[in-house]
Amino acid sequence: MKNKLAKLKYLPNNFKIIEKGDFVICAVSGKKILLENLQYWNVEAQEPYYSYIEATIKRETK
Repeated sequence: MKNKLAKLKYLPNNFKIIEKGDFVICAVSGKKILLENLQYWNVEAQEPYYSYIEATIKRETK
């Protein structure tokens, strides 16, 4: 599978793949995040973040 957007269910310590793909899109920056690099997300908002920087920006803008 190459260059396909995945759909995920974000859980507290991991995520479940709902629709297979290679990447998701950061909710703050719009950058592609390869699933093997995905480390930051918000379970309540069901949003992925590219890095701790985007996660912090999102948390501070609430």
